[in-house]
Amino acid sequence: MNALLQIRGTRKVPLEGNGVNGEWGNFLEIRSDKGPLTERNWYQFSKHPKKLSSAEWLMEVMIQPERADEHYIFAVNHPDLISELKLQKKGLDRSGLRFFTFTEIQPHLQKIEGHASGANPKPELRTPFERAVVKLHFSLRLFLRLKNSLQPQDTTDFATELDDYLADISPGVEAVQRRAAGEDYDQVSFDNLMRKMERYDMVSRFAYPLLIPPDVPNEARDQWSNMGTNLLDVIHSRKLPAAVKNYADMSSAYVQEDSESFSAALAAYRSFLGKQFGSELKKARIEYRYNQFSPFYKSIVLYVVAFIFACLSWFNLSSWMNRSAYYLIILAAIVHSAGLITRMILEGRPPVTNLYSSAIFVGWGAVILGIVLEWFYRDGIGSVIASVVGFLTLIIAHNLSMSGDTMEMMRAVLDTNFWLATHVVVITLGYSATFVAGFLALVYIIRGLLTKTLSRSVASGLNRMVYGIICFATLFSFVGTILGGIWADQSWGRFWGWDPKENGALLIVIWNALILHCRWGGLVRERGLMNLAVFGNIVTAFSWFGVNLLSIGLHNYGFMEGSFMWIMLFTGSQLAFIILGTLPLRYWQSFKGKAATMTNASSPQAA
Repeated sequence: MNALLQIRGTRKVPLEGNGVNGEWGNFLEIRSDKGPLTERNWYQFSKHPKKLSSAEWLMEVMIQPERADEHYIFAVNHPDLISELKLQKKGLDRSGLRFFTFTEIQPHLQKIEGHASGANPKPELRTPFERAVVKLHFSLRLFLRLKNSLQPQDTTDFATELDDYLADISPGVEAVQRRAAGEDYDQVSFDNLMRKMERYDMVSRFAYPLLIPPDVPNEARDQWSNMGTNLLDVIHSRKLPAAVKNYADMSSAYVQEDSESFSAALAAYRSFLGKQFGSELKKARIEYRYNQFSPFYKSIVLYVVAFIFACLSWFNLSSWMNRSAYYLIILAAIVHSAGLITRMILEGRPPVTNLYSSAIFVGWGAVILGIVLEWFYRDGIGSVIASVVGFLTLIIAHNLSMSGDTMEMMRAVLDTNFWLATHVVVITLGYSATFVAGFLALVYIIRGLLTKTLSRSVASGLNRMVYGIICFATLFSFVGTILGGIWADQSWGRFWGWDPKENGALLIVIWNALILHCRWGGLVRERGLMNLAVFGNIVTAFSWFGVNLLSIGLHNYGFMEGSFMWIMLFTGSQLAFIILGTLPLRYWQSFKGKAATMTNASSPQAA
């Protein structure tokens, strides 16, 4: 599924839509060079286009690539690149996005390769055109690798081809040996074997997934290999591995549309896996259902609906809307938790193993804190915070998933250590709490400036919420940092090394401690506390993502293309809110006409 997500950005491939003249039909039948086709328009409620799921699409790519070549999956949206490839009258339009088939792009592969190789090697310095062509080049490479993962892409009957291959091995090997010894040899047998070895060597070099498990039950579970490697090894064993034979039978039956033979080959493969790799088979079923259910996508939808209900409850003070938002947040949290727990089961690891999972867990922690706040205060603020932070972090995770396998571990040394497991969980909860405090402060500023709903009781409640969450964040970020030092001492032989990621974690601890110090010492009051909490969003974002942009340090997870711009935009937005938070009271809608009667000692706005 992630392969399709990386290439197209969606989880399904549309098969039907609108032609150039507005007619509805199968894209293969209504294709035209008069202009791009379109997917279903927003007003066509009665149209339910057929779509390929990610699993069905992957099967087509690996078994019948000529059909996969005709699907609109490659996104090309830069106008100069579209013009360069002469694609103006081709493709498929989807709300302003343009998709093209491999067949349409194939004549320009060499040109795309040239542009991609000439792009700036530093992703952050690439022009928009270079970013577009590099992304297209990556998608094409991934697609071509998938086409050659199960069998050579020009294969029409894989099972028969392998039978011929087995028959050619003995005379071919004999011809090779006689040729090496300078004796007469059968040129036809030699050529047949060399040709097939060349084909399977290509598969061994290009194949993307590791499809074939080891034949020996007690062999290490990480010794799975690709199809091409196994086909080359057959020359020595003179026997096809069971899984290779099963895959070949399934491929031929799929091409011949023989459902009975396909089911028999699939059953044989399941039986083989069940005997030797029962736990892997069980995990595969769980992962398939997990991908089909898409818990985090459903959580995003629930968070959006809950946010709308919570905001509406503020405008008309409707208690049922507030309750509905709260229950929707709980439902979303359950789905969110189910996805998180499923990932832990599949990986056999703590909830945070890479940058993608950290976004999932930060959002989950923020949602739980928001639910707790709403349980105590029942004013919709906790629901708004939970829905906003939950939504944003899952959107971040969705974009991070575009980079590849979301189940991938950060580094081998991070996989098995008690102190690491506790460190990443605790410090990530510290991230969550700091963000929750910052977003609570944003609610304070926005409601105070733009509405008349920031009453004395609401302001006081927000003040208590932010203070309590900051205390929680300080504790967890401090303990998490200490646990990280203990783990580093055991793994690397030193407790602290001033690594950028370590410095970022320390910054969060120092900033939260500074906020508490300022409040306890009377240096700030409500508005000052809120502005400091908003700046905590910047500190946490930099510590979470910003240090990765440095591309140095033992904790570096790699540069994330495009993230610099988003971090700068986020930082700018938070600084803008801080400036707004320091405006005089006469500009605050909630306090107009009241500022003159309030003393600095009791004023909720006092800095």
